[in-house]
Amino acid sequence: MVTRAIKSPTVPRSLATPTDLDPEAVQAVAEAVNPLIADAFALYLKCKNFHWHLTGPHFRDYHLLLVEQADSALASIDPLAERIRRIGGTTLRSVGQVGRLQTIEDDNDELVPAQQMLLRLLDDNRKMAEQQRAAIEVCDDHDDTPTGNVLQEILDQTEKRIWFLFEASRTGREAAEER
Repeated sequence: MVTRAIKSPTVPRSLATPTDLDPEAVQAVAEAVNPLIADAFALYLKCKNFHWHLTGPHFRDYHLLLVEQADSALASIDPLAERIRRIGGTTLRSVGQVGRLQTIEDDNDELVPAQQMLLRLLDDNRKMAEQQRAAIEVCDDHDDTPTGNVLQEILDQTEKRIWFLFEASRTGREAAEER
């Protein structure tokens, strides 16, 4: 097995962790994963925004749900960033870079009804799941099974967030209609 340092203008030599992956593979995986890290930061902040500005019925339940949602998004960041570094890539360095790479839109509305908060987060998580699946494919295409495995676990957590948001966002009328 040949191990080589990355020879890429985007990775300083001292950060080019030796790997048996081709430089093109490292770049492709990093380009697929770094926006996921940016989205996790954006989702974390959106969940905290909603957590801090929540009002109305179900306050306690939703307040706790939003903490769990934020913690889950935050927990995905370090494993992904460290995985990129282990294969010799570089990852995010600033809030500005997060802003440039994120696909999750910021939510600066002053007041968002609780039900709308859940639906917005549901939509964001669905988009993230799609992007995570696409990144897994990139990893598979470049023989980077370990990064794909990390993404599989993170996708599982994303799907759990989707499930919880879906169930919490259903109105009493919708549930009654199913009976």
